[in-house]
Amino acid sequence: MSFSFFKASRPKTPSELAKAVKDSFNALDSITVAEVKALDKAMEEVEKNIVAMKVMLAGDGEVEPNLDQVAQLTLEVCNEDVIALFIHKLPILGWEARKNLVHCWSIMLKQKVDSTVCCVQYMEKHLELLDFLVVCYDNKEIALHCGGMLRECIKLPSLAKYILESPSFELFFKFVELPNFDVASDAFSTFKDLLTKHESAVSQYLSDNYNEFFEQYEKLLTSPNYVTRRQSLKLLSEFLLEPPNSHIMKRYIAEVSHLKVMMNLLKDSSKNIQISAFHIFKVFVANPNKPREIKLILAKNHERLLALLNNLGKGGEDDQFEEEKELIMKEIEKVSRLANLES
Repeated sequence: MSFSFFKASRPKTPSELAKAVKDSFNALDSITVAEVKALDKAMEEVEKNIVAMKVMLAGDGEVEPNLDQVAQLTLEVCNEDVIALFIHKLPILGWEARKNLVHCWSIMLKQKVDSTVCCVQYMEKHLELLDFLVVCYDNKEIALHCGGMLRECIKLPSLAKYILESPSFELFFKFVELPNFDVASDAFSTFKDLLTKHESAVSQYLSDNYNEFFEQYEKLLTSPNYVTRRQSLKLLSEFLLEPPNSHIMKRYIAEVSHLKVMMNLLKDSSKNIQISAFHIFKVFVANPNKPREIKLILAKNHERLLALLNNLGKGGEDDQFEEEKELIMKEIEKVSRLANLES
């Protein structure tokens, strides 16, 4: 006759797991930093529950997740206000726990429960959580995890639109130049997604905030940091040349200050930046409705511009680039011969 002294614990239901996650997070608040052992034990409980949640949502590598349980857990996490705890408690979690939490978030955010994406609805009712995630770029310990959560949110038009219109969006102009390369690169990835994922929202944002945005963006284009200059120049091409932003592009290429920035970038020490600058500069020159001020700048600087363009990309670019360059040089020569510019 055999006896079992230890009874295997029954797996938690989605409802029980959501409550356990909530209770373990809240338990951290009742423990002082001085209570080291109690704090360690409480943190272990949090980490154990996060792992259990990850297994329920993503499986364990051998057993696939139960879709009904995934949906039920997602719903319970929303109903129990656990999402706010996920985000606010990120700074005190360990690296592995944060990584697992971001993985869970990416699954739950797109999970439909009876045709309703409840996590998106939750975030729409608690938009301040998006601002919290943005501000977390100032904390290099959690910046990459918060960035991962933000980019998942930005996939949803309503959440991306909120961030674009929030005062916290302006912080990205600072975050993309942070001294920590990994954090700055991650912030730029998020910044790029915000400006390229949802064309109509971006077009509206740029229309409403044109002067403020491009005043800040010019600082990125003229940054002493090579990576910042190159990335921001490439990104500018991406969102400026999108068809929904054609009205923004027409306004941009009619302004002398922007032309001068591109002319300076044509002289950059980096060949890559010179080539990228050319692809925006050519739009100024090819514009059939160039304002008189633009023509004046091109005419006054035509000799230097032609010399720069003549040496641009020598030996390394394709035939199409050379053809475009030749057309642009001819247009500059044509503008320089206009007799009525000085009148």
